[in-house]
Order: sequence, then structure tokens, then C-alpha cells
Amino acid sequence: MEESKKLGSAVLYGTMTIFIFAIISSLIFAFILRFTSLQESSVQYVITAISFVSLFIGGFIAGGKGKQKGWLLGGLTGVIYTIIIFLYQFLGLESLFSIEQIIYYICYILICMMGAILGVNMSDKSRTN
Repeated sequence: MEESKKLGSAVLYGTMTIFIFAIISSLIFAFILRFTSLQESSVQYVITAISFVSLFIGGFIAGGKGKQKGWLLGGLTGVIYTIIIFLYQFLGLESLFSIEQIIYYICYILICMMGAILGVNMSDKSRTN
């Protein structure tokens, strides 16, 4: 029971980290797009890269908090993020994921898993010193 509580807490921290980064970066880009002559299409790849970095950091936080089973922590964190976004898009915007979005979200889950694996390996418990 204690282990599942620790894993759940780690996934929650990781997911919150992802959304905090997403909100901050969205605000920054909204201001940039509003007050400059940049178009959304010109910063599309930067926004995608920031999304990947956000998910990697969220996975890293989840792995660092959980200190074990990084692939599971990262996978759960990425899946929960994906489910929340899907529910927002489906219930709020009344549209399903496109094939391109499905590919992106699979990659997001994999990146989150990589971050969590690295987070577990960088945690104090796994060091032998």
C-alpha cells in the first residue's frame, strides 16, 4: 500500500510539473505572438520542442520522487497527461485526436518515460556513494 501511494504521489508531482511548464510557456508565447509580428507557424517547432522538454522534465520529477520503476512512473505520467488533454479536447472542443496528434502523444509518453528513467537513476537512493 505504501509503495502505491509513493508511486501515485510521484505521478501527481510529474503531471503537475508538466502542466505548470505548459501554462508558463503558453503565456509567454501568447504574449510574444500578441505583441510582435511573429506568426504561430513560425514558432511551431519551438513550441513542439518546449512540449517535449516539459514532458521530459515532468517525467524526471516523477522518477526522482518515486525512486524506482522509472519506466512505469514515466508511462503513467505521460498517459495521465494524454488522458487529460484528450478529455479537454473531446469534451470541451468536441473533437477527437487526429493521427498526427496520436503520434505526438505516443512520443510524449516515450519522452516522459525516458525522463523518469533518468530521474530514478539520478536519485540519491540509487547512488552507491
